[in-house]
Amino acid sequence: MLELLESHASFGGTQRIYRHESKTVGLPMRFSVFLPEEASQKKVPALFYLAGLTCTEETFPIKAGAQRFAAQHGIALISPDTSPRGAGVPDDTDAWDFGVGAGFYVDATQAPWSNHYRMYSYVRDELRETVIGELPIDGERLGIFGHSMGGHGALVLALRNPDIYRSVSAFAPIAAPTRCPWGEKAFGGYLGTDREAWKQYDASELIGKASRKFAEGILVDQGMADQFLAQQLNPDVFEAACEAAGQPLTLRRHEDYDHGYFFISTFIEDHIRHHAQIFNSVR
Repeated sequence: MLELLESHASFGGTQRIYRHESKTVGLPMRFSVFLPEEASQKKVPALFYLAGLTCTEETFPIKAGAQRFAAQHGIALISPDTSPRGAGVPDDTDAWDFGVGAGFYVDATQAPWSNHYRMYSYVRDELRETVIGELPIDGERLGIFGHSMGGHGALVLALRNPDIYRSVSAFAPIAAPTRCPWGEKAFGGYLGTDREAWKQYDASELIGKASRKFAEGILVDQGMADQFLAQQLNPDVFEAACEAAGQPLTLRRHEDYDHGYFFISTFIEDHIRHHAQIFNSVR
């Protein structure tokens, strides 16, 4: 059962925060939802947005400025928290890039993280089924996008589940996490030392194994003044993997833009339009 924590009028619709008891995570989880005006009369398509390191379910609705454009296209926006909270793991708040706020959208297999850190299954199954079951969401028209760690999560979830997600895009994703310090730290901690097991959560490894292509293309935006570009993000690796696999990709490189929400808010309209065009084609 969903517990409504906040509700605010926004661009003719409502911006809400919900909490529920998650069976997958084993703890209470929070997520945000923007419902456009059309949702008062019918089911609407939905975009899941996965946020980056240190963020919460509130980061995207507060900072991205996405509601205006979602309202124009009649699309719901859903953003979960980035990790469990209150898992009781010792020292789980010591690092900003591991533990609380840094679930990396994987299902952990290593103790003590495996008890609660199951963000992949939470997003793919429980959160999706909950919003479809309790909110006016059209389960046949779902897309996913995200930023940084969340961009990684969005690409992985879409590539592994093309039967669920009709469309996918990302802002500055960690596009080859098995090859960067953030990914090595997170995967080593959550998944153990077997690097082969890491590949199931690496978009650049998954592209060539995807069961079907996103024929309408994947949209990725990357700022060239991004302080994490050189060591962490690897968009060139993902671009080469898409080319080798025949997966259409639009990778836009933007001079002067960095890693933050000024960058995201500049191009958020393009991403929502990208998803809306695909949703409209499957009506």
